[in-house]
Amino acid sequence: MMPNLTQEMHQDQKQKLSTERELSSIPRATPDTEEVWEYPSPQQFYNALARKNMAAPEEYVDVMVDIHNFLNEGAWNEVLKWERRRGEECMKPRLLRLQGRPNDLSPLARLYGWRYGVLPFDRHDWYVDRCGKQVRYVIDYYEGHAQGDMPAFNLVVRPAIDDFGSLADRAKQLWRDAKEKYFSGSESK
Repeated sequence: MMPNLTQEMHQDQKQKLSTERELSSIPRATPDTEEVWEYPSPQQFYNALARKNMAAPEEYVDVMVDIHNFLNEGAWNEVLKWERRRGEECMKPRLLRLQGRPNDLSPLARLYGWRYGVLPFDRHDWYVDRCGKQVRYVIDYYEGHAQGDMPAFNLVVRPAIDDFGSLADRAKQLWRDAKEKYFSGSESK
């Protein structure tokens, strides 16, 4: 569950931050409404970082919130790609809740770390309502190669292997990726 984050200035804060919040495009799994998730304001974001003893230069919090929101929109779009692969099973998946797990490496992140020496800077588990069925997605957040002075990020989004259906989804996608990489366009003319 998301904690109730205050809009009050933190005791160590020197600069006033905006308390305006933005609506996401991510549908919230609330009964009989078309509600969407609301992103934290810069002030709430700063307070959340302070609560976790994570330093955040106040002059960069607005940009940090923009990046946070952008990454969450990207993660939701990746969830939707996975959901569309299931056909017409559920045309309107919605996000039930999310859980930040920055200190827990997923098995895939451990493998990437061992193989490539790169670890994610964050991890979230998102719980999606697939028309009455709860499905967990794991999202690993990696720093990418900056483009000039623009930061870059990579997201690895996939269903958690909590049941046979999710395992099958992952196996099918692995097969599609392998076919595309090794067999597409290799036919001689």
